[in-house]
Amino acid sequence: MAETTTIRISRETHARVTRLAAERHETIDETVSSALRALRQDALGQDLSEELTDEETAWLDADAG
Repeated sequence: MAETTTIRISRETHARVTRLAAERHETIDETVSSALRALRQDALGQDLSEELTDEETAWLDADAG
């Protein structure tokens, strides 16, 4: 395992992540890492679903040659 540190979370959150890790047959670290990746992907998806600004549209429509 990589170098570790401690973070403070509620007992309820700890119990939830422990249960989820057990259900997924993963370590808590693996489960938290997966959750963080999913949150990053969700944020990226939200960014990509937003309407383009006029400047972005003009840039995309610009002649490349």
